[in-house]
Amino acid sequence: MANLDNAHLDITFIENDLAVADAANAAWTRTDGITIEKYWSGKRSPNERHFTTRLLWSASAMYVRFDAAQAEPLVVSDRPDVTAKSVGLWDRDVCEIFVAPDVNEPRRYFEFEVAPTGEWLDVALDLTSGERISDWKYSSGMETFAAIGPDSVVMTMKIPWEAFGKPGPKTGDVWLGNLFRCVGEGEDRGYLAWQPTLTTGPAFHVPERFGAFRFVE
Repeated sequence: MANLDNAHLDITFIENDLAVADAANAAWTRTDGITIEKYWSGKRSPNERHFTTRLLWSASAMYVRFDAAQAEPLVVSDRPDVTAKSVGLWDRDVCEIFVAPDVNEPRRYFEFEVAPTGEWLDVALDLTSGERISDWKYSSGMETFAAIGPDSVVMTMKIPWEAFGKPGPKTGDVWLGNLFRCVGEGEDRGYLAWQPTLTTGPAFHVPERFGAFRFVE
């Protein structure tokens, strides 16, 4: 079981679906989101690495937005391919969301990543055996968008409910998960987490540390 005493994050309902590239849509102002300031270890990161995440949901999809400060050189592919998933994307600059739709089994969850280039990754994970089993053939149907500014990056995802292998949520439902950012390179590379995993070294795949996503009107 995940620790349900961990923080909760509300996902706000919207009546009308958004295009994934519509980052200026007023619907994003309906939720305050949360600013993530700590590394996986619980130590506070520099301000220039903080990022804010906003979550929305509609009858057909979950929407995720990352507004990331960017005061250092980007670590991205020089030949990005947005037509297929980019395995190994986590080795470059990236924002991630892990989602476990069943509060009784957080060890089965889904990972979605988006890079400042718009590159993406989706994978289904199963840790119930004690080993991490990754389904690289998993296809969520997710869409992504990214825009690089002078000192920030905006990245968005649109994930259809079909991606989770179950009907979409109802108001009041709770799912589990976590939010992350990898930024920089070398010894100074940073691994930020909404719910710090508190592992000895950087590690994100710790369902016991998942927080709760609450679907609200």
